[in-house]
Amino acid sequence: MAQKSWHLNRRELLRGGGIALALPLLNSMSWAKAAAGKEVPRRMVVSYISYGVYEPKGENGKHHDWNWWPCAEPGKLTFNKSAKPFEPLKDYVTYLRGLDHAGGYGLGGHSSGDVFATGADMSGSETKNNISIDQLAAKHHGHNTRYGSLVMGTEGGTGSYGMAKTLSHYGPGRPIPAMHRPQEIFNRLFRPYANKTVNDVRAELKREASVLDAMMENYKQLHSSLGVEDKRKMDEYLETVRALEQRVERTSAWTHQPLPDVDTKGLNLEASYADPAEYIRCMYDLLFLALQTDSTRFATFMTESEHSTGNEVGAFATRVLGYKGATHDIAHKRPTESGLWDNWRAQQHARFLQRLRDTPEGEGNMLDYSVVLWGSAHPHASHSTRQYPIQIAGGNKLGMKHGNLHDFRNSKEDVPLANLFVSMLNAVDVPIERFADSTGAMTEVRA
Repeated sequence: MAQKSWHLNRRELLRGGGIALALPLLNSMSWAKAAAGKEVPRRMVVSYISYGVYEPKGENGKHHDWNWWPCAEPGKLTFNKSAKPFEPLKDYVTYLRGLDHAGGYGLGGHSSGDVFATGADMSGSETKNNISIDQLAAKHHGHNTRYGSLVMGTEGGTGSYGMAKTLSHYGPGRPIPAMHRPQEIFNRLFRPYANKTVNDVRAELKREASVLDAMMENYKQLHSSLGVEDKRKMDEYLETVRALEQRVERTSAWTHQPLPDVDTKGLNLEASYADPAEYIRCMYDLLFLALQTDSTRFATFMTESEHSTGNEVGAFATRVLGYKGATHDIAHKRPTESGLWDNWRAQQHARFLQRLRDTPEGEGNMLDYSVVLWGSAHPHASHSTRQYPIQIAGGNKLGMKHGNLHDFRNSKEDVPLANLFVSMLNAVDVPIERFADSTGAMTEVRA
């Protein structure tokens, strides 16, 4: 059977068998090969901001200094105060206006974040969320790295329907829990064996393989006695077991490869919500290290969920700006701090892009070989689910074209955000022509 890319949490699924090795998201082997310079990795990252962006109108036709969009007119980019952090990266960024997912229209502003990376029509034809672009890429190329993908978020877990806390999905009805604790992310990436020896790990993997064999045997005995619907459910279960078998095999193979050495200087793994700037920087730094060591090539980072009001992430703006109210209120009440909040978020993301830009690789730098999407499925104060704020960066050596604002609002035909996804996937060698409701590739951003 063809390889699946369902990076399931083996620790949870195999708990009943007494197995507790926390090594999810592990795929095949090419970190050593990439590190030796035999290939330049092609990467893709999706990063999400919530609660919309500030879009005030300037006076006398002038573009407002604190509008999230860097300039008013399509064409070459100029940068206002809000977007100023990206000015040093002007040859690596592009803004796209007038794009959205038709599948998000019926979900409501905050709930449309559920389908930002999938384009699924959960309020219509698809009752369960579909595969996200990072997982489709991992399905094709995740076997080349120790981890098929990295799924991060500030709040952790999956959330629930209409209240997602993750961007990543294996496929219909299978959200992937986001990791949110810096030390745990670091340990998962670079210290996966904990205090065990490699021989201990291999012995545990052998026991896990035996448990999976027993599960398969039980399935075969049970299958013939089931009805049609139960057989369908058990077939889905079979796919899960087979995927786990593949993970065990690949994880065992990876124990024969050295773990990457990482420079942890300046990395504060104790960063917490109490200092949002330190925490977000640490999360982005972990993402950078994962890409730099070629531990993974595909990642998502939900920097805020659309439903963080009831937790500490929802107070980030208060701690950053001294704003007297929830972060959600900055987006909708539009006080004077709104532009400052957008600028703060831009600073964090621009710093990540700059680190990629400053790291030599191949015939350029890491950003040249990394396609990075940054935006939201909730554009402004009206709770609209249309015309998302979208920035795409990097991939200059992968055919991506930058330095412009493109405006699709007055196009003769609707241009779906999924067209951008097709071009992003093609840039990282995923040979598809369609994704979700796409109508083709987006030639404006890729030759």
